[in-house]
Amino acid sequence: MPGALDDILILDLSRVLAGPYGTMVLSDFGARVVKVEQPGQGDETRTWGPPFAADGQSAYFLCANRNKESITVNLRSPEGRAIVRALAARADVLIENFKVGTMAALGLGYESLRELNPGLVYCAITGYGQDGPYARRPGYDTVIQAQGGLMSVTGPAEGGPFKVGVAVVDITAGLYAASAILAALHHRARAGEGQLIDIALFDVQLSWLANVASAYLVSGSPPARQGNAHATIVPYQPFAAADGHVMVAVGNDGQFARLCGALGRPEWATDPRFTSNPARVAARDELVPMIAEVMAGRPAAAWVEALLAADVPCAPVNDIPAALADPQAQARGMVREIPAEGGPPVRLVGPAPKLSATPAAVRSAPPRHGQHTEAVLRELLGYDQARIAELRESGAI
Repeated sequence: MPGALDDILILDLSRVLAGPYGTMVLSDFGARVVKVEQPGQGDETRTWGPPFAADGQSAYFLCANRNKESITVNLRSPEGRAIVRALAARADVLIENFKVGTMAALGLGYESLRELNPGLVYCAITGYGQDGPYARRPGYDTVIQAQGGLMSVTGPAEGGPFKVGVAVVDITAGLYAASAILAALHHRARAGEGQLIDIALFDVQLSWLANVASAYLVSGSPPARQGNAHATIVPYQPFAAADGHVMVAVGNDGQFARLCGALGRPEWATDPRFTSNPARVAARDELVPMIAEVMAGRPAAAWVEALLAADVPCAPVNDIPAALADPQAQARGMVREIPAEGGPPVRLVGPAPKLSATPAAVRSAPPRHGQHTEAVLRELLGYDQARIAELRESGAI
């Protein structure tokens, strides 16, 4: 079955997570992604471990690089840069995450490449964007989580700031990049021109503070850390059961009434202290301990069954093995086993979007470093074996 983007060629010069995650999403939709890596180490995440898979590839690298072809090109070599320019002349999209000015200094910036290919969609991902006082600063996910305010609202109410357990800024930047690339390709189809996409991790972080930032802009009061509770909804947090934890998410008064019934405390639903969400927020310190005392008396699975039967949103608080083994994850194909060339199969988390006519697909395992160099140079640039041997001898590949 064809992919929605199977006529799109992407030249991916990004490393680590934000760029590779974005191009992986596009590759799931069928785009051909040629991952350009430096000879030697390549993408830094290839060495970020343990753990490592049986074939030696790091788990970190595996999570963001399926469906891609890897070529090694030395950007410090004139011949290497010529290869990138030749590939960019044929590509629909180029994505990179070098520091501001690096690609332009190599003759590979947007202004240079659009002369070769006016339809090129060029996506640059940096820590702080192409302009502004911090443009030349390096940007890493945790640095941006700190500076962008996320750590100030994450963690226990009493204590210091916490980072999120996953690199959410990088991942979201990759998703923003993928959506912006799709928008730019749509514009190109109508207007016949490419464009420069400027993705800054800092902008991304600020943009999805969402209701937390909005609360400050409306009230003027800096949001505080709430731990696992919600600042404006009660009850909306995990509760300890006899043998684990259950997340309870009551979003309206009807759900609260049904929760009270399931807890065996129907009178709470008509108690004036708790009849509306604003009242429950005001009475948080009274209500939450009352619920906690009741829920501590039964196992987590029993509470989940009872609350779901009462149509109260809830779930067990799973660890990662339990989440991946969940029957819903299995039914949705969220864990895939992919054959790997010359090694044992690789198990990965599968694509999240489900499209009926052009489904996202896992076609190949993440590539070994430089696995496709000769094939790409032959197929896309027409180089013969003698020319490839010259490039390899010179250190260009």
